[in-house]
Amino acid sequence: MIEALLALLGVFLIVQLFYYLFVFVRLANYQQEISDGNGSPPDGSPPGVTVLVCAWNELENLNELLPLLNAQEYPEFEVIVLDDRSHDGTEDFLNENATRWPHVRSVRIETEYPHITPKKYALTVGMKHARYPVALLTDADCRPASHHWIAGMASQLSEDKEIVLGFSPYYKEAGLLNWFIRCETFYTAVQYLSLALAQRPYMGVGRNLMYRTDLFFQHKGFYQHKHVVGGDDDLFMNQAATRTNTAIDLNPDSFVYSFPKTTWTSWLTQKKRHLSVGKHYRSSNKIRLGLMSASHVGVWVVGLSTLAWGLFWQDWFVLQILGGAFALRWLVQTIVLQAINRRLDRTLSWFSFVPMDLTFFVYYVSMSGLVLSRRKKKVTWR
Repeated sequence: MIEALLALLGVFLIVQLFYYLFVFVRLANYQQEISDGNGSPPDGSPPGVTVLVCAWNELENLNELLPLLNAQEYPEFEVIVLDDRSHDGTEDFLNENATRWPHVRSVRIETEYPHITPKKYALTVGMKHARYPVALLTDADCRPASHHWIAGMASQLSEDKEIVLGFSPYYKEAGLLNWFIRCETFYTAVQYLSLALAQRPYMGVGRNLMYRTDLFFQHKGFYQHKHVVGGDDDLFMNQAATRTNTAIDLNPDSFVYSFPKTTWTSWLTQKKRHLSVGKHYRSSNKIRLGLMSASHVGVWVVGLSTLAWGLFWQDWFVLQILGGAFALRWLVQTIVLQAINRRLDRTLSWFSFVPMDLTFFVYYVSMSGLVLSRRKKKVTWR
């Protein structure tokens, strides 16, 4: 029995080390070409950019966000606020301030359609109203890190790069929930940014995502998954991103910060929606991500089983092997993730990685149970 456990542990450990040493390390070592400051890509002049902001009852957030967007330092851009049936005074606020921010305009959406989820319809309307050939997506509860957000993202476009994946961390606040949300956001970014560098892009985050509008219409927008709640970012990337058309942006000036959920209930509701989208990924992406999470869970399940066996039989040699395996994994994990953490503006403390490893084991097991038992819920705005 112990031989089988150690063999399984070795298999799971090799898979984990492969991701860290051959996939994630690409992000740690990535050298990004620096923009000239006005968003000009290496092979041409800066393209016009339309920033799309979907808003459903986001009056307070829009009051803070729109001045920041209007003040962006970029040669040619506009901001379209897609007011989706808001009833909190958003429409009056936008009308009253129509001349206050020259780069900002709004489109009011009055109708909800049964054949497509509301946010995807709002984004589609925004794409059709866009004056410029590049769309940059964000949410009303987001805040760009600097006045160079648009310029930084646009600088990564080129003749063959039609998509730019940005990073959108959450603000740091007190409490376990906030720590876990920031850990999950960081590790998700590690995965999708690293795999993009490995020419296997599979998702982006709609809080900070840029692509050419022509690409959107070439793929008929969200038609393939118009009925799926969520997925306006990752499912479209699954559909449109290729080995060669996707770039990433690691410039901290181009990050977009967001306000996290403050209760476990609201976070769990959001997480259920995100998890329900994953089953619509391409098979190859599901396999890659499945191996990553399964090997993570496997290391811990087999490791704990081996620990129990070794303690019961007082087999110190087996316990030494187990300790060495976990020490090696944690060492590699900490070195690689800390290097990435420095690239992502140190959104986590360096000592977070080992506790995060155990927490994700519990999280993966818990979420797999929720997915299996999940019942169909009423569609929300998202």
